[in-house]
Amino acid sequence: MATQAITEAKPLPQPIPFGETVDYRTSPSATDVLDAWFAANPQAKPVHTEAWDVSRSDIYAEDRWQPIFAEMRAQAPVNKVTGTPFGDYWNVTTIKAIQHVESLPELYSSSWEHGGITIAERREDQGDELQLPMFIAMDRPQHTGQRRTVAPAFTPAEMERMSTEIRARTGEVLDSLPYGETFDWVDKVSIELTTGMLSLLFGFPWKDRRLLTYWSDWAGDVELGLAPELIDQRLEILHEMAHYFQRLWVERMNAEPTPDLISMMIHSEAMSSMSPQEFMGNLILLIVGGNDTTRNTMSGIVHALDSFPEQRAIFESDPSVIPNAVQECIRFVTPLAHMRRTALEDADLFGNAVKKGDKIVLWYLSANRDESVFANADAIDLRRDNARRNVAFGYGIHRCVGARLAELQLRILLEEIHARRMRIKVTGAVERVRANFVHGFRKLEVQLEKF
Repeated sequence: MATQAITEAKPLPQPIPFGETVDYRTSPSATDVLDAWFAANPQAKPVHTEAWDVSRSDIYAEDRWQPIFAEMRAQAPVNKVTGTPFGDYWNVTTIKAIQHVESLPELYSSSWEHGGITIAERREDQGDELQLPMFIAMDRPQHTGQRRTVAPAFTPAEMERMSTEIRARTGEVLDSLPYGETFDWVDKVSIELTTGMLSLLFGFPWKDRRLLTYWSDWAGDVELGLAPELIDQRLEILHEMAHYFQRLWVERMNAEPTPDLISMMIHSEAMSSMSPQEFMGNLILLIVGGNDTTRNTMSGIVHALDSFPEQRAIFESDPSVIPNAVQECIRFVTPLAHMRRTALEDADLFGNAVKKGDKIVLWYLSANRDESVFANADAIDLRRDNARRNVAFGYGIHRCVGARLAELQLRILLEEIHARRMRIKVTGAVERVRANFVHGFRKLEVQLEKF
């Protein structure tokens, strides 16, 4: 049972002394460390032999995933691949099929006990410390109670309360940008705005906000599981994150409740007695969910408008399209490529015999290009009348709890760009995330001009 597993979870090591946190500015990113490890261990590089094995990260880094998924949607929207570096799994590639699976949470489990929410397989040499319960990777009833705890942070009333500060910070960041000089939009804007938002949500110290991005990258890189020698390094970084937040937890334990997420967890029946592993798991969920997704969409919007100049002209001439443009850009970017479920019983999935224990991978990235739903799906259309049908936030009981906040941040960003008559042109390096889970940009060099 989940309760027993949590109770028996191992305690974390003793906290590191205050003031000795990692310097994210000089520490290599998770991607850089993994690249160096594979370069030194070429024999360990994952080998993908099946044409429809879309667990391979190179197709996303090189932005050539589209025709592979289009072929699957046309020939076999639900199909099984075997013998991959991530084990055997079912590809689910259309909106109809994904919504069907997500509508049956009692049959298709999200629980960490059965495999969790990513394509990665649990390795025996990883031990128990990387088995981190989080409410997105729980089934009912545990999922229900913990989700209800954090949901009040994302109500319409809270969005209204936070909107003034979000707009002010967005304006400050945009006003600090140089015109006529090349700079990295990911670093100067996308990361800065999302870490600022997370700092607000957690009541996190402003001076250390970039640690949230550093931790998020180490937590969300699925391919790190293919490099067993990096397990200890990853654990050390995640422990440091947990200890930093434990300090904040202790500070607020005896204080009056406040609207930040840590206080909400402390003062809730469902989450106040979490084990260290469960606390760390939910932190990773909230950090990756609030950081990687919005960050990559903020970058993807800029790249998409530059790639489709006729749509940029619509945006510049008609700001009334902005609310719908947010939905369309979320669809087009799809910042989390997939979620995973595990079959708890044998089942028929649109004529396919799924067996108990089978891994089901829901490719949101593919579903949001589903030609049966979205005409001319590989292009952005800021006036697309059904853009809101996208499944980038998931569907059913696990639909992203922070979806409203992400939409608010993106809408304010586009409004403030338009108010400044700011045109962002891609003029330099474009480097995409090399991963099969998080989908977006590591670098996006741009220049500004007025329209």
